[in-house]
Amino acid sequence: MFCVIDKVAITVKAGKGGDGAVSFRREKYVAKGGPDGGDGGRGGSIVFTVDDGTNTLLDFKNRRSFKAANGENGAGKKWNGKSGADLRIPVPRGTVLKTTDGRVLHDMSDGEDYVAAKGGRGGWGNTHFATATRQAPRFAKNGFEGECREIVLELKMLADVGLAGFPNVGKSTLLSRISAANPKVADYHFTTLSPNLGVVKLYGKDFVVADIPGLIEGASDGLGLGHDFLRHIDRCRLILHIFDISASEREDPLDDIEKINAELMKYSPDLASRPQILVGNKTDIGYDPDTLARVKRYADEKGQKLFLISGVTGEGIDALMRCTAAELEKLPPLTVYESEAEYTDEVDYTDRSVEITREGDTYHVKGEWIKRVCGGVNFDDRESLMFFQRVLKNSGVIEALENAGIKDGDTVEIYGIEFDFVI
Repeated sequence: MFCVIDKVAITVKAGKGGDGAVSFRREKYVAKGGPDGGDGGRGGSIVFTVDDGTNTLLDFKNRRSFKAANGENGAGKKWNGKSGADLRIPVPRGTVLKTTDGRVLHDMSDGEDYVAAKGGRGGWGNTHFATATRQAPRFAKNGFEGECREIVLELKMLADVGLAGFPNVGKSTLLSRISAANPKVADYHFTTLSPNLGVVKLYGKDFVVADIPGLIEGASDGLGLGHDFLRHIDRCRLILHIFDISASEREDPLDDIEKINAELMKYSPDLASRPQILVGNKTDIGYDPDTLARVKRYADEKGQKLFLISGVTGEGIDALMRCTAAELEKLPPLTVYESEAEYTDEVDYTDRSVEITREGDTYHVKGEWIKRVCGGVNFDDRESLMFFQRVLKNSGVIEALENAGIKDGDTVEIYGIEFDFVI
């Protein structure tokens, strides 16, 4: 049993803004103190950042929900609340952030921080509501809720070259030969359960090679390790297609080549169209000349180069790496995925529409904007209550209730607040 974490859906919630304060200046020898309620602090945001020290999403295996700190409430003496700390979430370079319907939000391969959910704005203290005719406002504004998102993290490795092939054909052995990477190598299927990266240095030029776990027939349909690892070669500019020329474990090397290419095509025609170099490994064991002739004819038909190597003895590897470096010089740079979607504030507070439902003689009013208004009203204060009534009238809520058939004496309920409707 093994666990692969290369694609995961998480929920992130930014912090709520702090509430504004209702406070009045009270000092000795000051006859008339005015309002001095401070503003609430801004809620913390959710920020994704690149961590070059990791290459898996394993940290998200047991934690799928992230919440930033709320802003602090305002206080008297015009003291504003402290803003909530941003929550920074480290992810491997190459992680692609997506919406739940698959649209790209941001490609973290650029190394830039990405704000996935913005913290809510802090509410105003009662200082802001003082006017010539309203000198002692006993109400303030509540802070805005922080944005809440569901985001899919998908790791697509940043490698120039991908090693593809059936299990146990020698990909890990080759990677250990050409780079400082130290992948686990053994003589059994699915030795590699997570991708390994190695940097090849050749005559002053560097390129990154990814050892992708062995594919099997049906991988594009999710069999074996399936899509969990096919996505890692999505960015690769060049594919080294490794096969066992000795046929020590599988009967027909050419059939293996065709099956792997069929899986690549089913998963992504674009990926299957990437340049390939065929690499016949395990020459130290020996091979059938007729089999080699068939593979050569296939390579000629496809216009692909063919190399024979031994990952054990090192035979042919230097020539393969020289050719790989030369081919990369001709190819475009690594793919960086462009944003296909952009998050906007889920709540449009300029929208003054409301939803009115009726249960008997009670009319229920709902709307995000009015919910916020209710949070900032002191219903024990006459002036604050009159302000609320003006809001209902000026925003069209009273008219909407009348259009819904409300009568004198019926009950209106708005987020737990009930009052009798009076014409």
